Amino acid sequence: MRRSDRLFSLLSLLGDHQLHRAEDMAQAAGVSLRTLYRDIARLQASGVAITGTRGAGYRLTPATVLPPLSLSPEEIEALQLALAVVLETTDPDLQAAATSLAQKIDAALPETAQPATQDWQRIEHPFANAARGLGHLPVLRAAIRARQKLRIVYNADDGSLDTLVLHPHKLNHAARSWTLSGWDETKGQNTTLRLDLIEATHPLPELFTAPPAFQMD
Repeated sequence: MRRSDRLFSLLSLLGDHQLHRAEDMAQAAGVSLRTLYRDIARLQASGVAITGTRGAGYRLTPATVLPPLSLSPEEIEALQLALAVVLETTDPDLQAAATSLAQKIDAALPETAQPATQDWQRIEHPFANAARGLGHLPVLRAAIRARQKLRIVYNADDGSLDTLVLHPHKLNHAARSWTLSGWDETKGQNTTLRLDLIEATHPLPELFTAPPAFQMD
């Protein structure tokens, strides 16, 4: 029997999600125990959620185990964005699943993949309405790439609306917390804005270059 056929037969056997002895599976497949253990290891390495140990038996669990993945910063950002949108659903089961998935992703990310700024840790988390500001992302991303100034209308701490001219530098995110870092030309200082508190973004016909004193924290 070809190995591919043998692996498929093992999956069919384990498809009842019951515990199976390795000796019985090896006999059914017509292979040695050593070959059976190698086949189980191959299936597990490919992401099949088989649990158990030699001597105790094996079973197929309903969970799906993904093999190690290499994600680019843009792919991580897209994944976090998708989670933020799903987390705004009114379906409690979807909310619970998305929250659990976000926690697993955050736990798996290396420290170097986290935002350089720690401002998000001081933000109410999760945001009351994380998806509210995500509609601004296309404009913000385009402005960052083009180094284009933005006029931003922002909800201030006192509940009023502030208008500022921003040199957008970087979008940061940690799970549902999205912030925009840049240089506030109006006040002449670095600033970090919560996306969910941005009311409006207006691209300006001016480009910017970082002045000598410009340095993001």
